[in-house]
Amino acid sequence: MGLLGFKKEERILKRTEFINLNLHGKRFYTKNFAVILKQNRRDITRLGINVSKRVGDSVKRNRIKRMIREFFRQNKQQIPKGYDIMIVALKHGDKPSFLKVNEELGDLILKHDELFS
Repeated sequence: MGLLGFKKEERILKRTEFINLNLHGKRFYTKNFAVILKQNRRDITRLGINVSKRVGDSVKRNRIKRMIREFFRQNKQQIPKGYDIMIVALKHGDKPSFLKVNEELGDLILKHDELFS
């Protein structure tokens, strides 16, 4: 897997962790996504993804999740360590491309250091 893999310890999997992050994290918004951040007191950054049925059918939801995971996998070296990040897909009409997802999340997460302070 190497550096660009997406290991199990880099994922937020437990419901209680999602709820805790949702209640106590800082929220930031783009056109198509809400990003919730919280320090996790670990030396890794973990990702959680939430795409509800309101976003679309299973094909569309799974495609969005794959694109978010790929964005995280490619950019995790640039994201500060020690945070839990939950990305929530918001309801939108158009079919997002990977470039659009990469641009939106990159502009928010990679170019704003004040998010992680």
